[in-house]
Amino acid sequence: MNKRTYKKAVTFSYDDGIAQDIRLVELFNRYGLKATFNLNTGIQSPESRFEINDVKIHRMEQEGLAKLYEGHEIALHGLTHASPSGTKPEEYEKEYLQDAKNIERLYGIYPVGAAYAYGDVPDPVVDYLQTIGIRYARTVESTHAFSLPEDPMRLAATCHHNDEQIFTLAHQFLEAEPDEPMLFYIWGHSYEFDVNNNWDRMEELCKLLSGRDDIFYGTNAQCLGFRE
Repeated sequence: MNKRTYKKAVTFSYDDGIAQDIRLVELFNRYGLKATFNLNTGIQSPESRFEINDVKIHRMEQEGLAKLYEGHEIALHGLTHASPSGTKPEEYEKEYLQDAKNIERLYGIYPVGAAYAYGDVPDPVVDYLQTIGIRYARTVESTHAFSLPEDPMRLAATCHHNDEQIFTLAHQFLEAEPDEPMLFYIWGHSYEFDVNNNWDRMEELCKLLSGRDDIFYGTNAQCLGFRE
């Protein structure tokens, strides 16, 4: 956490550059919350689409995304969302370095963070990401805790936004008076709110966590101390 005056921080992490991010960003901005969005710049197009439970899901066009995500963080998620374990070392440069360079070109700043596609975390990819300047990378595991990560390159979140315990955890976090820094880290995919018809639940969470003068609201990189 990079703000010494705070003992508690909240951050969010969302994957894939999906069209439902528009509504999610509006929600975060309304409540003064910050998030990191993990993008696949090689397939960032409406032609990259799929369907879950009759909900049509697609990525957005690259154009205009810098304005949409302004004030938040962009991190890499692999050029084509390829499985890390299925990516050969000779393909790392294209899948990861090219994604990072595209992010720098499109959003004006080289990324320091990543999220592993499919939550797949092979050691060679972890090692390679560090050689190209990545300082932290998120998995899909949950800790149900608020401690800062011992290994930021294998970063487990507190929980997914659909976790049954999320409101219990939120109240524990809000009521805590810690001596050591606490980080409430929530992740997911914005299309899941349409699939599960639970945007109201997410807004309730945002409202609950927002507006506290004892909490730092930052991107992943800010909360982990890798960006100001």
